[in-house]
Amino acid sequence: MLKQHRELSMFVCRTIENNDEVEIKLSKTYQSFVPTTDSHRKLSFIKKDVRNYITRNVRNVSEQDDAKEFARSRAAYEYFGDVVSFDTTYNTNKYNLVFCSFVGVNHHG
Repeated sequence: MLKQHRELSMFVCRTIENNDEVEIKLSKTYQSFVPTTDSHRKLSFIKKDVRNYITRNVRNVSEQDDAKEFARSRAAYEYFGDVVSFDTTYNTNKYNLVFCSFVGVNHHG
């Protein structure tokens, strides 16, 4: 199945979005399409296409949410005059747990 011949129909995209919203696992979502075609080979897409669609869909939503949160942060800064920094770019141990530092003061002084 060549990449240029694989495609997700509108029905498949909507089903993937709905299943992702209610936290149904990717493998179960993919398996749910098999009974309609009787075989994995007859589907017009592969499991990786489903994963890529979810990743793109979630990424776009979080970018929009980030913009909203940034505007809200600026408004709070204008009102309170305070800044809080939240940094999660530093990994601390072999389990890849993230070290989070909070730096800032509140409007009480």
